[in-house]
Amino acid sequence: MISGVLVLDKPQGPTSHDMVAVARRALGERRIGHCGTLDPMATGVLALAVGQATRLVQFLSAEKKHYDATIRFGRTTDSFDATGVVTEESSDRPTREALESALAGFRGAFLQTPPAFSAKKVGGHRAYDLARRDDRPAPTLEPVPVTTHQLELTAFDGHVASLSMVVSAGFYVRSLAHDLGRVLGTGAVLDGLRRTRAGSFGLEDAISADVLVTAGRDEVVRRLIPMARLLTDLPSLTLAAAEAARARRGMDVPAPAGWAPPPNLARLLDPERHLLALATPSKRPGFLHPSVVLG
Repeated sequence: MISGVLVLDKPQGPTSHDMVAVARRALGERRIGHCGTLDPMATGVLALAVGQATRLVQFLSAEKKHYDATIRFGRTTDSFDATGVVTEESSDRPTREALESALAGFRGAFLQTPPAFSAKKVGGHRAYDLARRDDRPAPTLEPVPVTTHQLELTAFDGHVASLSMVVSAGFYVRSLAHDLGRVLGTGAVLDGLRRTRAGSFGLEDAISADVLVTAGRDEVVRRLIPMARLLTDLPSLTLAAAEAARARRGMDVPAPAGWAPPPNLARLLDPERHLLALATPSKRPGFLHPSVVLG
């Protein structure tokens, strides 16, 4: 089985699920999932977990995302982006000073309401499926906590603003555009979006969709980021052979003397420094419990 992460530079148009299907055909591997979706109109970094790496999706998806976005003022749509149905229009446009002041309110931690046209689940159904139904109003989603670690205005021509941002997982740039237009009283939509980094995966790691389709399987496999390079920001512990055998069976392993177990997760490596498991602190003091065993 091949395992690792394949980083794509997603083009505009296909969904994230479309790109997963293309990768499955290219690699001949069914166990592939994306580590954080991108809307069809968005481009850029789409990390695909392959093989055993699919067991790490929840951790890889939780990492920070970097985006370059363009926001157009003067209209509002039902999807909060330029592809949606226009619901309001305005001839008003913000000044640069007003825009800079409004952006200050979206830095740091705050509550954000996801778009009705999103993959959030409501009563077991995707919100975008409910929003497309004619027999009921679009769902109203509950606000969720998000964090903007960095948000900078890089260009503004009076109609369109270009933003650079680093945000937490679960952040909707479409909601930022909509909320910014509401605060400024002009309306606004997301006009373009490019993800430049997702956690440790950047455009420098990515292959294009054309390469994915036209390159041979061996070339695509060669571009996989190996398991040992995943989640390297976590503390790592290399186990002796006997301890590695215990970890493979999901049994607690002792932490070395003087090694303080982290409060959340640690990587457990086998003697050859292959990623063996992710561990959490055990109920037994001084031990780690392999909570996700990879091999």
